[in-house]
Amino acid sequence: MRFGRVEIRPLGGGLGCLLMILISILGSIALTVLVNLALD
Repeated sequence: MRFGRVEIRPLGGGLGCLLMILISILGSIALTVLVNLALD
């Protein structure tokens, strides 16, 4: 997976998959909170 110049390689097996999902969920929550704060 690539974000601009940064390449992220999932860690092997289920742990890496779980980690990527967790980071994705946390990122979504953080973004939602930031947008809500910005709109208030």
